[in-house]
Amino acid sequence: MNKVVTFGEIMLRLATPGYKRFNQTDEFTATFGGGEGNVAVSLATYGIPVSFVTRLPENDIAQSCVQQLRGLGVDTNDIIYGGERMGIYFLETGAVSRASKVVYDRAHSAISEIKSGMIDWDKVFDGANWFHWTGITPAISASAAEVCLEAIKAANERGITVSTDLNYRKNLWNYGVTADEMMPKLVEGCDVVLGNEEDAAMALNIHPEGVDVTDGHVDAEAYLSVSQKIMEKFPRVKKVITTLRGSINANHNSWAGVLYDGKKLYKSPGYEITHIVDRVGGGDSFMGGLIYGLLTYKEDVQSALNFAVAASCLKHTVYGDYNRVTVAEVEKLMGGDASGRVSR
Repeated sequence: MNKVVTFGEIMLRLATPGYKRFNQTDEFTATFGGGEGNVAVSLATYGIPVSFVTRLPENDIAQSCVQQLRGLGVDTNDIIYGGERMGIYFLETGAVSRASKVVYDRAHSAISEIKSGMIDWDKVFDGANWFHWTGITPAISASAAEVCLEAIKAANERGITVSTDLNYRKNLWNYGVTADEMMPKLVEGCDVVLGNEEDAAMALNIHPEGVDVTDGHVDAEAYLSVSQKIMEKFPRVKKVITTLRGSINANHNSWAGVLYDGKKLYKSPGYEITHIVDRVGGGDSFMGGLIYGLLTYKEDVQSALNFAVAASCLKHTVYGDYNRVTVAEVEKLMGGDASGRVSR
């Protein structure tokens, strides 16, 4: 059976209720989330065996997070413990023309102080055939980047498929190494790459042609050039995927995706998301759906892409980082039923 391993940081998420701003709230809603953890939850919900690897402090908050992951079906046995604190991020949800805001409080978190050799990758990768990481992990610290590279090399040695979401976060790359200096070393070991136009430009110094993301519209054909450039620069890469988000405003987005396999540019159906409940984790839900689709639909790349887009479309209707939707719900939307009628 397919087994997926994901590696990265999971954080305590503190969000203002409703659409309140930071400077007007006196309470926060506490949940958990983080790129690779979010992907793990999606896969577990779809019935894929998945192990999430991270480093957490030994305290009650971290244990609450681990217990929640276990309850959602994620294998947490490969999590290691140490350090003093769990990372935190604060979220202010935007509305209409006011964008959402994220404030990080993750300096000196347990995973930022992880060191090479702390994780037994032989044990972690036993029985695995897929490994996933994101560009957030190497942005945390130099040592986290080293461990990420260690994991990728270990996966490559075992013939495990490696995927990444480039996930450029400008506020994190602050330890003296830029994203475009570090990320190419990591992407060299990847088979599947997900990223939008900003990710490709800032992480890999690869720029799409003819794209203006500020006008609220995106053209799938415009991303063919960046996909080809990624494959030319990184010969191991077999698939490059881009999410196409047209941002009309903070509550109304169009949503689709394209996948290039070196021969053909596949395009998904598009969705109009006119009422966004929570867009945080949207990219992670796409990646979780894509991994599921590629493992399940095998050579039917179009169906895999369509599943990823439909899954992430539904995520925008779910509060919190995790995408708590089922395969049946995703396939129902894939089949064209977007009515939202009560299921009885």
